Amino acid sequence: MKRILFLVFIMAALAFTSKDAFFISTEVNIEPESSLSVKGTTNVNTFKCIYNVTKFKNPIPVNYHLENGKMVFNKTVLVLNNNCFDCGGKAINNDFQDILKSHQYPEINLVLKEIKSLEENTNVEVFVDIEIAGVKRPYVIPVNLDEKDNMFINGHVDICLTDFHITAPKKFFGLISVDNEIGIEFKLVVQEEES
Repeated sequence: MKRILFLVFIMAALAFTSKDAFFISTEVNIEPESSLSVKGTTNVNTFKCIYNVTKFKNPIPVNYHLENGKMVFNKTVLVLNNNCFDCGGKAINNDFQDILKSHQYPEINLVLKEIKSLEENTNVEVFVDIEIAGVKRPYVIPVNLDEKDNMFINGHVDICLTDFHITAPKKFFGLISVDNEIGIEFKLVVQEEES
């Protein structure tokens, strides 16, 4: 009798459970040969701020489930410490920190929402929330994936500073101004953590 009740309990539990409810949890490392940079222009020149990828807090937890041909993520965040950007000099580094309001918001958060496969398996659309200076905005980023020993993730996204309530600074009595649009470019080498 106990055995029958146990089987009935298991069948009832399975009846209310779908495969989408099961999350897959893993951890990944961003390898040192990766690169991530922010590029922008002023009315007189261009600038590039390079992120020190060795400062990523590895391993990074990744949680997802499959749903209608998509990978849907939960609490999967890539955190960028603003102090880890190098724009090529102390003055421009300070300006960059001011733009990002680093004294109040020391990190940029890239919150992974879902990945949708395109026609080719190597091309996907990544849905991500980018949070800068305490303001979060959704973006869809076309990304190229290449998997060999590690996974190579290449992509680029343009954002507008005003979308994050950031006013582009002006220097030298307004003679030099930063353009509103900046680009984030990434080439990440990702390796799954061995269990």
